[in-house]
Amino acid sequence: MTTHRVLIYLLRRDLRLPDNPVFHEIHQLSQQAQKTFTHVLPVYVFAAQQVEVSGFVTEPSSKSPFPEARSEVGKFWRCGPHRAKFLAESIWDLKSQLEGVGSGLCIRVGILGQVVEDILDQFRQADEASVSALWMTEEEGVEEKREERDVRKAAEKFGIGFRLWLDEKYFIDDRDLPFDKPSDLPDVFTTYRKSVEPLREAPRKTLPSPPSLPPLPTLVPLQTPPFSIPDTFEKLESALMKPLMANPPLSKPPCFPASGVASAHPFHGGNTEGEKRVEFLVKSGLMTRYKDTRNGLLGTDFSTKLSAWLALGCITARQIHSQLFEFEEGRDDRYRAAEGYGKGENPGTAAVRFELLWRDYMRLSTRKFGYRLFRLEGFRNEHSFAWKTPGSKGSGPEVAEMLDRFLRGTTGTTFIDASQRELFHTGYTSNRARQNVASFLAKHLGVSWKLGAEWYECMLTDYDVSSNWGNWQYVAGVGNDPRGEARVFNPIKQGCDYDPRVSKERRAELGLNGLDMVERPLKRIDFKVGGKGRGSGSGREMTDAAERNPMGMEVAAFGQDERRSRISSKLVSPALIIIHHMLVDGDCCWILRGWNGNINWTVGDIDQLLDGWKERKQASKDREMEQPE
Repeated sequence: MTTHRVLIYLLRRDLRLPDNPVFHEIHQLSQQAQKTFTHVLPVYVFAAQQVEVSGFVTEPSSKSPFPEARSEVGKFWRCGPHRAKFLAESIWDLKSQLEGVGSGLCIRVGILGQVVEDILDQFRQADEASVSALWMTEEEGVEEKREERDVRKAAEKFGIGFRLWLDEKYFIDDRDLPFDKPSDLPDVFTTYRKSVEPLREAPRKTLPSPPSLPPLPTLVPLQTPPFSIPDTFEKLESALMKPLMANPPLSKPPCFPASGVASAHPFHGGNTEGEKRVEFLVKSGLMTRYKDTRNGLLGTDFSTKLSAWLALGCITARQIHSQLFEFEEGRDDRYRAAEGYGKGENPGTAAVRFELLWRDYMRLSTRKFGYRLFRLEGFRNEHSFAWKTPGSKGSGPEVAEMLDRFLRGTTGTTFIDASQRELFHTGYTSNRARQNVASFLAKHLGVSWKLGAEWYECMLTDYDVSSNWGNWQYVAGVGNDPRGEARVFNPIKQGCDYDPRVSKERRAELGLNGLDMVERPLKRIDFKVGGKGRGSGSGREMTDAAERNPMGMEVAAFGQDERRSRISSKLVSPALIIIHHMLVDGDCCWILRGWNGNINWTVGDIDQLLDGWKERKQASKDREMEQPE
């Protein structure tokens, strides 16, 4: 005789108990006299096409029935070691929170639709329980929509009620948008932003964490073989990491940083840690100073670093807004000592809301354009680019070498190499660096931007399908950037602007000291002191010097007092001077020289280049579109 009526809640990227509309509704319904369910089974499935699950196979004689979870073009792991660890921590934190309110979490492995069918079939064969309904939260993305269709079909097959909930982890609720159809979303972010301002008044209130939930059913369906579900966090993490460590993302990885070097992203997954981070950011005054620090490159606190928790739904954008609002209004004594407490919105808190809205916009763009998020021609349906892909028709062996050096951080362009190495070792690199890396691959090297997007999917801890693919399209010139291909980042200028010290400590941390004498950089990029950058309004700031310079190049270093003695007194030959790295450590400047052209520059010309740098830096006003960290 059936005694349990079970509600199944299938979780994906909504890994939190507070501000979760599904858990909130479950608690509310459980308090009513007439109940449609007596037990709740929260389920999380490691999707085999997105996360490598062969580590859950424990029998030596067995193997996973699923193909490896690798990307389409580059064949990279779709979920690399950094995100796998953060995901495991987030799931285990949710499991602990659920157990604390009388529930629990059922962890499974497989393809979502198949796993749901198997669970429903096991319940149908049992006498003591039946499933009353199946709920899940909607998400954007081609795979995500396919999962929702498959789960709906499985529920209909077994005659189970199915409900798809709105995804409420974003800044502005879908029900409050000023348009009804996805096609009405403006193709320019600024237009969208103006339609929903003022941002401080836009989000809905957060939902409280439920104090209790109905228990798990006595019958919890078993995992199908050959997989086995670990019963401790350590075993769960090991199962996810085992295949990734056996076949690392790079066969010849960049050298590991010096001992004692701190990661810019030392954080752990889960709602508990995410909420702690938000509180710290407000209490320390970092939110107030965010607008001034967000383009930094070093340390844990120049930016919020909240994106990894947001991507998995461990925290919500409106939770962040809520804490900012309480701080601005002076309503939370925890923040009383923080800079700006009780003084209303300030430039820093406004900038945080701006970045949260950008995440919203990327997600809505995915809803509007669907599969075009992953198309080479992008949202713009741009076919004019001749992207290069290793092994494709017309691509020689040099393309594979370019990609390999790009991935390993040995391009010879320090800003790019530093970012790539930091990404590989920590799972994080700054927003400013990400924009430069994307521009370098797509616009300087001419390599398919999809390879970069896939590599970021593999390596980033904070990977989010809409933000990652949408922003790669944006920088590559095929997305919803109104300037398209005209926006080109000069990594030499950007490195000088945003990492002007390029300190010895930073170079040592990232193993870049040996790259000062790179003989054959992938690209030689001109930086003209008097020019206007394409990233700042008009003109062209960079030229492809490699097209004109097939010869090798030597690297010369000289200090301010040595310039005249280290260079020919009248003319410099080879004459073309390209500023490559500018290290303001003891006024040392690194110069690349080597083209035997017909341009002769005097020492005075060189002095003008070098001495005019600080004036140029102060005078330039970079108006590049800011993107989320």
